[in-house]
Amino acid sequence: MSPLETSAQVISVRPVTLAAPDRGTNLQVRITAPTEGTDLPVILFAHGFSQSMMAADPLVDYWVANGFVVVQPTFLDSATLGLLPTDPRYPTIWRTRIDDLEQVIDELDTIIAAVPGLPSRVDTQRLAVAGHSWGGQSVGMLLGARVLDSEGQPGEDRTDKRVKAGVLLSTTGIARGDLSPFAQANFAFMSPDFTQLNTPSIVVAGDHDQSPLSTRGPDWFTDVYYLSPGARHLVTLYGGEHGLGGIQDYSSTATTDESPERVELVRRSTTAFLKTALGIDAAAWDATAATAAEPVGHIDSK
Repeated sequence: MSPLETSAQVISVRPVTLAAPDRGTNLQVRITAPTEGTDLPVILFAHGFSQSMMAADPLVDYWVANGFVVVQPTFLDSATLGLLPTDPRYPTIWRTRIDDLEQVIDELDTIIAAVPGLPSRVDTQRLAVAGHSWGGQSVGMLLGARVLDSEGQPGEDRTDKRVKAGVLLSTTGIARGDLSPFAQANFAFMSPDFTQLNTPSIVVAGDHDQSPLSTRGPDWFTDVYYLSPGARHLVTLYGGEHGLGGIQDYSSTATTDESPERVELVRRSTTAFLKTALGIDAAAWDATAATAAEPVGHIDSK
C-alpha cells in the first residue's frame, strides 16, 4: 500500500519520554499533529503485540490529515524493547499496558507541550482511544470492559470517564472455553467481559480473521459489538484478515490481505464515527455510512 498523499502538513515528535520508575523502563510516546487548526481532538492509539509507537501509519496519517492529534505509547511487549518471557514483568504486561494508557492521559499536557505551539490548539476534553488486536483489548478496559478471573468474576474496573469514544480494531472476543491451548497458557487474561462497556465505540473486524488464539472463527472479533452496550457500529471487511488490509504500516510484509480499499474503509468509517461521537460534525457518520462500505464490506448499527 502506498503512503497517503495529502496536502495537509503534520509535525511528529518522538520520543517524548515519561518517567515510570515502577515500570522498570521509562514510557516513550510519539505525538503527531497537524500544523494548522484549533480545538483539535486527541486519539490515544494502542499498538498490537510486539509493535511500537511507530505502528499504524496508514491510520495515523489519515486521522491527522483530518484534524486529529494522535498519541502513541510503546508498551513493554514491543519488540523494540526486547523483553523476554522470563522477565518478571512479562506475566502482567497486560495490566501495565492499561497503566501506561492512564499515565499518558494523566500527562497529556506534557506530551502535547513537546510540539511547539500545539498546547493552545488542542481540546483534550475531546479524547478518544483506539487500539488494534491486543491494543483493542487494552483500550477496551478504559471504555468499560473488564477481565474475568478464573472463577468467571469481573476484575478491576478501569473505566476512564475522560475518554469519550473508542475505536476497536480486530479486538479479541470472550472466552467460552474456546481459547486455544497456547492462548490458555500464555494469554489467560483474554477473557473479557463487555457488559459494562458503555462508552460509544465502533468495532472493525475482518470476515477472514482466523486467530490462532481461538478455536472459533472470525466472528470472535465481533463479540464486543454484540455484547457491549456502548458499541454502536460494526464494520465488517470482506476478505479482511487480522491486519484489516494493511493498517499496521505501509507495504507491510506481515500483511497477507493487503488491500488499499479495505484500509480506506477503516480510515473513513473510524474518522466519521469519531467526528460525530466527539461532537465535531454531527452529520459525519450518517454521510459516510450511507456510501462507504460496499463492495469492500458492510456496516451494522444498533
